[in-house]
Amino acid sequence: MTTASPVRAGQRAWIGLAVLALPALLASLELTVTNLALPAIGADLSASSTQLLWIVDIYAFLLAGSLLVMGALGDRIGRRRLLLIGSAAYGVASVVAAYAPNPESLIVARALMGIAGSTLMPTTLSLAASMFTHPRQRTVAIGVIISSVSGGTAIGPLVGGWLLEQFWWGSAFLLAVPVMVLILVAGPFLLPEHRDGTAGRLDVASALLSLAAVLPVVYGLKQIAAAGLEAGSAAAVPAGLVMAVAFVRRQRRLPVPLIDLRLFADRAISIPAVTLALGIFVLWGSNYALAQYLQLVHGLSPLEAGLWTAPAAIGTIAGSILAPRIVRRVSAPVVIGTGLAISAAGYLVLTQTTESLAVLVTGAVIVSAGLGPMMALATDLIVGSAPPERAGAAAAISTTAPQIGGALGIAVLGSIVTAVYRGQMSAAAVPEAVHDSLTAAVTAAGNAPALLDAARAAFVQGFHVAALVSAALMAGIACLVVALLRRT
Repeated sequence: MTTASPVRAGQRAWIGLAVLALPALLASLELTVTNLALPAIGADLSASSTQLLWIVDIYAFLLAGSLLVMGALGDRIGRRRLLLIGSAAYGVASVVAAYAPNPESLIVARALMGIAGSTLMPTTLSLAASMFTHPRQRTVAIGVIISSVSGGTAIGPLVGGWLLEQFWWGSAFLLAVPVMVLILVAGPFLLPEHRDGTAGRLDVASALLSLAAVLPVVYGLKQIAAAGLEAGSAAAVPAGLVMAVAFVRRQRRLPVPLIDLRLFADRAISIPAVTLALGIFVLWGSNYALAQYLQLVHGLSPLEAGLWTAPAAIGTIAGSILAPRIVRRVSAPVVIGTGLAISAAGYLVLTQTTESLAVLVTGAVIVSAGLGPMMALATDLIVGSAPPERAGAAAAISTTAPQIGGALGIAVLGSIVTAVYRGQMSAAAVPEAVHDSLTAAVTAAGNAPALLDAARAAFVQGFHVAALVSAALMAGIACLVVALLRRT
């Protein structure tokens, strides 16, 4: 019995891929621009620090919590249809956010943007996998999607800075409107429809359990990273894990589950998913510390700090684009493992940071250049290894894994930096007010440069320890990936 060779996609599919790259670009661009707009939002709407935190976090919480549900929903109602519905909802919510009269209405609009945004990446990846069935073309297509995400991070500070200098803070949200309009106009003509005809109805109880599992975990980890271990955050994480167990048990009982857990029995899906989660674990955790390093140690403005981190995003783009070419001659597990090893070397460079920003940027570029191939090829393995009718669920896994890994990375690596800082400051003869964080030290130091120098030195020490932990983790994962995936 012969098996038909995968059909190579034509010009129309590649033009459609350009449309699919737009929401991927917007996803990271929007978050960067929103962070830059927070000071103006606080001043214009008289928002408190807690309200400003929720303006950012409510989007991330609902985005992460809804990804699995939206991936399964796309398999059932059609991935193109869900993309168009989500794009329209995202555009409307963006307009509401741009003209919000008070912080409360802006938080509600951001929540709607998070739910609508959760439809974009799963449908984008699953449609790309459906449009490009030839393995080499699919790898290139997913590399383009991943590099688009990195591209949004790179140009975010430039676009956001220009918009906020020329217009009011609402322009940061209106940026999404023309992108969504273009998707709504071009999508029906360039993107084919794909769905799973055997998926059945969406199980509402499973959908609610998935939200109850993901939301408390993401919330708890983010709160631990921001404010340390408290009663609420400490209870949220185990509560989410209990809901996760209930979700898994229900999926095993259902004849047509929301998420087919048999997908995880395939090494080509489960191992790349774990690799993706751990890779983003170190990337988000180190980026969280890097942003503080640039602003609090070197005294840069948020815009200046964003510009200094732009070269690292370019490194991710380069790695994502080169990966499909390299994998033609070298197996994907070896490319992923080598990329992780390069990333480990980059983290070792970050342990040597001093007053020179050149060392910092060099290390960050090496890290991102190594992680770029991993992100593209791990995502390709997850989406490409799933049956076509489960592409939406697989795409949701490939987008949920890094969200959870990233939140955990911010919490764990951020806690390492904080623990080292507090240990160093507690051992020094300095006021109690500066023991908590470098932010508190910068505020309290005033005209005491010696105190501020001591606080910055303690933070740098914590940064170096976190970078060393990240290097060890990346080196270990590199070995495991090559060993476990080489026969897949």
